[in-house]
Amino acid sequence: MALQYDEIVRGGLARQVSDLIRMAILEGRLALDERLPTEEELARRFGISRPTVREALKVLAAQNLIRSRRGPTGGTFVNRPGAAGAARAITDAATLLVGMGHFNIDEIVTARVETEALCCRLAALNRSDGDLAALASEIALQQDQALSDGDFCGSDVRFHRTVVQATGNGPLQMMMHAMIESFIPITNMLIYRDHERRRTVAAHEQIRAAIGARDADKAEQLMRGHVRGMRVVLDQALARRNAEKPGGESR
Repeated sequence: MALQYDEIVRGGLARQVSDLIRMAILEGRLALDERLPTEEELARRFGISRPTVREALKVLAAQNLIRSRRGPTGGTFVNRPGAAGAARAITDAATLLVGMGHFNIDEIVTARVETEALCCRLAALNRSDGDLAALASEIALQQDQALSDGDFCGSDVRFHRTVVQATGNGPLQMMMHAMIESFIPITNMLIYRDHERRRTVAAHEQIRAAIGARDADKAEQLMRGHVRGMRVVLDQALARRNAEKPGGESR
């Protein structure tokens, strides 16, 4: 096992241990399914306590980088991170940063415009009949006037997720996971009271048609217009919220 046991400094020991083991896994110095030393052995080699080792291993397990198995052949074993796990980790981090106000609305909207426009272009070139059917299914659901605001927003997320899936590009799908699963729900939460469903459904149908016709230029243009139009509604929603705050201007 290629771990550097002498790289630990005092302070934040559990995090340092988890970081060292994670890097060894990501760099291939720890092989897939390789068994790690016991907690007692890791504590001895790193020169730290077993509770600190246990805390470090919990961090790695939460990141799906290691797994534990009981029994005579049990122990702690290396997992090689997959695309789905990596995407979830990115999404969790992005959601946390959004919640802390690390990204402003301008940044989020600009990121959505540019990345989703690219996805539309690639989706038009690479989509399958199944992708088109999935888009049509969400549009049909969105046309149901009895649909709750929450269910409408959930369908909106799935529509955009399907566009990304239709690109057929694995790295792009992984990178877009945070955009779809974090940024879209945040903006939907802000605008749902001001949401014009008919405009959204019409935009989705036009995008689906352009993707179906493999018209990459038009699909990209339509997605840009769709997200930019959402920005107008978002500005209206934020203005209304500010006016409703104590001390704000009343309508």
